[in-house]
Amino acid sequence: MIESGPNESLALPEIPAGPIPPQAGPAPEVTASPEPAISGGDRIAQLMQVATQHEDAGRLDDAQNVLSHVLTEAPLHHPALHLMGIIAFKKGNAEESAQLIERSIALSPTTALYHRNIGEIYRVVGRLDEALVAGRRAAALTPEDVHCYHNLAVLHYHRLELDEAIACAERAAALDPNFPGAHFGIAEATLLRGEFERGWDEYEWRLKLANAPPLLPPTEQPQWDGTPIEGTLLVIADQGYGDVIQFARYMPWAAARCGQLAVACSAELQPVVAQQLGEGFLFAHWEQAPAFAAYSPLSSLPRLAGTRLDTIPAEIPYLRCDPDKLAHWAERLDGLVPGGYRRIGIVWAGRPTHHNDRNRSAALKVFEPLADIPGVALVSLQKGAAQSDIGNYWGRAPLVNLGPDIRDYGDTMAVLECLERVVTIDTSVAHLAGATGKNAWVMLPHAPDWRWQLDRDDSPWYPTVRLFRQGPARNWDEVMARIAAELAS
Repeated sequence: MIESGPNESLALPEIPAGPIPPQAGPAPEVTASPEPAISGGDRIAQLMQVATQHEDAGRLDDAQNVLSHVLTEAPLHHPALHLMGIIAFKKGNAEESAQLIERSIALSPTTALYHRNIGEIYRVVGRLDEALVAGRRAAALTPEDVHCYHNLAVLHYHRLELDEAIACAERAAALDPNFPGAHFGIAEATLLRGEFERGWDEYEWRLKLANAPPLLPPTEQPQWDGTPIEGTLLVIADQGYGDVIQFARYMPWAAARCGQLAVACSAELQPVVAQQLGEGFLFAHWEQAPAFAAYSPLSSLPRLAGTRLDTIPAEIPYLRCDPDKLAHWAERLDGLVPGGYRRIGIVWAGRPTHHNDRNRSAALKVFEPLADIPGVALVSLQKGAAQSDIGNYWGRAPLVNLGPDIRDYGDTMAVLECLERVVTIDTSVAHLAGATGKNAWVMLPHAPDWRWQLDRDDSPWYPTVRLFRQGPARNWDEVMARIAAELAS
């Protein structure tokens, strides 16, 4: 089975910062199962077998070359067109993939696998109505295929049809009670609706997803059930950076229920985690781990604490910047930003490996209306490849690029202290601003991550955060127009 791209994660013995996708469940399967060879085509069958072996092993260019030979000899060979489409999808060419699989469907309209896969590809490129037609056709052709209903559940989530998303996920779970994707789909939809009791229980299935790396090295110690213990409790930062920032607030709660708290997390997050750890032990490599009586993923603590919407621990701020770092960055910004200008921080893109990055990230060009506001200076906290957008910036406002000099979240916290507010997409900076009690305006896609809930412009997790949501048109320009108007006023 071939999946459409798990999130990036760190391998043991380093502690993972965030291996589990934070929105809309795991990426549904795009499967490249070989189809029967055409009659009399022994050579074609052999070539298809070789191409499939290359594709299974991740040798996509080699597989593509073999398939080119197949299609030269048999241009209407629909299994080759389908597999070529799968390879295009895995190489990031979703539009080309759709065209290839559409051709395979035209040649073999009753092959359910083709409809199932084209539905997922349509979802990725935003052709949601066509995705629904294809998904329903696949389920009609193979009503016992658990993956059809899982894909439909994720699609309905992206359409914000949550009753339908839950119903499809429940159908998948009925077909296979041990299928993690179905349970995780239920978790995402119920948590988004604020139904935390069911949501937290189903959320535990994230640990069994196919793209989830090992949580910790092999151990005979039990997973913690939340009852007090006398020995050391090991808490593992099991998800993305934003998740760790959000759930770090539960560490004091856990520390009060054990003899000692030890926390495993990546080095980048240690300035954040250390503030909630008290006298506990913090480490980044498994060979440094102490002996422990029980362990818990950090993201399981809200369930163990019985969290509901009205009982979220929300003592804000629970993170504070280092005074020396603040002095450094205050002096730096005083030298970089003209006097009297309003300092507005911006972040427009997340990790491109995030499974929903196509929907949650924007481009620097989207932020241009902010640059037209008199007296505004833009301060970029953007990290990663998206910093290259700055080379094409021609806005009216000064733009200060701090990304290359921000080394960790300790630096980011200090920079946030020096700004009027930050305008950001849904990324870890939004969580950090919320946890430090700073003003953050967060831009959300039409189908948001569950933690931002529905139909509200505030957050029960972060009182100083305001939410600006896309409408059904899924247009960032409309969101930015509202932000710019409010900022100008």
